[in-house]
Amino acid sequence: MAKRKNILVITYWSYKEALIQAYTLPYLRIIYNQLPSGSIIYLVTFEQEKQKLSANEKAQVKARLRLQGIKLITLTYSKFSLLSFVKGSIYLLYLISVIFIRRINYIHAWCTPAGSIGYILSKFTGKKLIIDSYEPHADAMVENNTWKRESRQYNLLFNLEKRLTKHANIIISATQLMYEYAKERYGHAIEKFYVKPACVDNSFFAPKKRKNEELLRQLNLNDKVTCVYAGKFGGIYLSREVFDFFKVAQEYWKGKFRALVLTNHPKEQLYEWAAAAGFDHTNLVIRFVSHDEIPEFMGLGDFAITPVKPIPSKRYCTPIKDGEYWALGLPVVITSDISDDSDLISENKIGYVLQELDTENYLNACKKIDQLLQTAEKEGLQDKIRSMAYKYRSYSIAESVYRSIYAQELNPERETS
Repeated sequence: MAKRKNILVITYWSYKEALIQAYTLPYLRIIYNQLPSGSIIYLVTFEQEKQKLSANEKAQVKARLRLQGIKLITLTYSKFSLLSFVKGSIYLLYLISVIFIRRINYIHAWCTPAGSIGYILSKFTGKKLIIDSYEPHADAMVENNTWKRESRQYNLLFNLEKRLTKHANIIISATQLMYEYAKERYGHAIEKFYVKPACVDNSFFAPKKRKNEELLRQLNLNDKVTCVYAGKFGGIYLSREVFDFFKVAQEYWKGKFRALVLTNHPKEQLYEWAAAAGFDHTNLVIRFVSHDEIPEFMGLGDFAITPVKPIPSKRYCTPIKDGEYWALGLPVVITSDISDDSDLISENKIGYVLQELDTENYLNACKKIDQLLQTAEKEGLQDKIRSMAYKYRSYSIAESVYRSIYAQELNPERETS
């Protein structure tokens, strides 16, 4: 029998965030199935005050995760900076102690901010390092105007990204393009490189979740053309431009258009952008719902929008929401050069790619979506779009990657036992 293998998983998100619920926990369950019996996954989260678990919530979460072979370690979040590393020195010492006391075999870090922590821990402890969802973060922060290229934050993170790229034993990226990026920007040809896009549970985001009659009635969306957006505004996402698009859609579909926005962004700010764009806020439906409710609310849409800022670094990411939209059979309006998704949408004619953020492109998008919706039943549009989710976002892709890593490459004795 193979010896048990314990993993320290490091994220830089709060437990309640969708990035944990939809983008980390499902993968940890897959990883756990590749490990020898008795193995434990220790999950580290960094809790922001506004999303902090209450004592009762934490107890319930820990009990639930324990049944899945996962133990939760919650730390307090602080913005990524040189100062945060100074303040976080006690966390590093604590995690080093966890690595030795809990007999951790591997450090598995999600994205490069958490990967930087994983890199430091790996250097101190000698444990193997796996970087998951590997993409450029420092360059993205400059491109979306959050940091200056000459700032200490940028230089610190960029240099850590460069170092962890060379140090990591295994790197998992959302797109093959990241391999060339690493060669060009970090000067390193990654030896053990895997590709795993943002996968989706096709049974959770399923056609049966579409057009819930009670929700349609409650939100007054019957007989409307509804564009759904689930996500944030600002940072890597567009803001005012989304409402400029809504304004064009409002004029195109007249009184039938509605925008359903699933977000926790302050309503006042959304109404301000709507007013500035000339979009009637009575055509705007705003809800913040739990992860479990997302499919049914997202399924109220006739089409969806992915307003990622078309900046160079976004060529190397994969938006989670695209897979969720596809699994529900929704056509998608997306900005250009976003991962492989923009090309897939264009080539397969399952939405529209905005080449520019202007009225002409917004109108062309509305016309294309209208055409798709009018011929949807005849052309089998929903099944065609769902097939994209199965082909490019299925969890079977993640299962194959993690099996190759944990059941074979890092644990060859299991294959021969």
